Amino acid sequence: MLQNSVKKAKKAKEKEANLGEDIDIEEFKIEEPGEHESVESLEEIPKKYQNTLLQVGVDPKSDERGGSFMMMGQSEIIAQSHTESIEILNIGDALKKYDWLSDYMWNAIAVDTDKYTAETALGDPGGFFIRAKPGAKTVFPIQACMFIGDERLAQKAHNIVIAEEGSEIHMITGCATGTDVSSALHIGVSEFYIKKDAKISYTMVHNWGEQVEVRPRTAIILDENATYVNNYILTSPVRTIQSYPTAYCKGDNSKVLFQSIMGGQKDSILDLGSRVILEGKGSSAEMISRAVSKDQSQIYSRGHLAGKTQKCKGHLECHGLVLSDDSMIYAVPELEGSATELEMSHEAAVGKISEEEVLYLTSRGLSEEEAASMIVRGFLSMDITGLPPELAAETKRMLDQSLKGM
Repeated sequence: MLQNSVKKAKKAKEKEANLGEDIDIEEFKIEEPGEHESVESLEEIPKKYQNTLLQVGVDPKSDERGGSFMMMGQSEIIAQSHTESIEILNIGDALKKYDWLSDYMWNAIAVDTDKYTAETALGDPGGFFIRAKPGAKTVFPIQACMFIGDERLAQKAHNIVIAEEGSEIHMITGCATGTDVSSALHIGVSEFYIKKDAKISYTMVHNWGEQVEVRPRTAIILDENATYVNNYILTSPVRTIQSYPTAYCKGDNSKVLFQSIMGGQKDSILDLGSRVILEGKGSSAEMISRAVSKDQSQIYSRGHLAGKTQKCKGHLECHGLVLSDDSMIYAVPELEGSATELEMSHEAAVGKISEEEVLYLTSRGLSEEEAASMIVRGFLSMDITGLPPELAAETKRMLDQSLKGM
């Protein structure tokens, strides 16, 4: 199975992606696995890195975490679970442990999708394998971090997450570069498999350097009565990012919720969105995004809902604020229906800050700049739904931390 994937990958090494600016992968170097030593705790890594981790929701103390995974460059430095019901392994170790895992690799995402998926399939595997055993319920979230600590590095990871029948797992993933890293490349392929009556909530915070190129490739397959909740936060500058995760609601009554916060700064180009294919009877999806562009940034906010069967429901919502004449937001909502009994809707709006709101706040003693900043933070601070109260509160705290620079 994996040998066939490698053959396909070699043929797709030069295949450009359908969306996003093309990147010359050869301009970046790839570290050998094992370049960085493993640790027993994230508190052992340098303090300057620990501060960066905190900004993306990864707690070095891990007091209220069900486990931790961290990849620095191409090195796994920790893969640790605090409960027997959740497995956390480096993907290479997991493939050695489980023969059946190869059946999941490149099942949700085609290895020859583009040059970035192809590059991930070639060479030594890196990334995490996280599996919730049948009936497992996590009290604390699992945290994972993809970190680049050196200039001009290319990091590539292939992640597999499996929620077995009746399980529930919450994840916080923080992706970042060191404060002294301005240019790098991150390629991350993530495949999620959510079995019957299982649930995964996945909160991701990105905090990259200003000249970092980011190319995630994500797909989710849901069985009967399965649930997937995704929260995505990016408010710091990045050179380019292109990501379009796709969820396949194959099981009856499966549910998906995508919530995205995008803040474009400086000359960042953000091409982000989500797609849900409703194939199971009674399946449903909600996709909500908030975008703010300033400076010379460009934001492409995409959403695609496809209803393929009876009694499925979906709603797509995108709201944007343009804060400078040199920035722009391009909203692309798509609805596709191919069954008689379905309900799908979309709402998209792009505009400017209300002058009345600014006048009201300035009359209360704020400067125009302070008033505008408060309005933007309020616009982006949407309610986090679909999570346990404690995790929703922590996600809100992570969002507030991210918005300090907006």
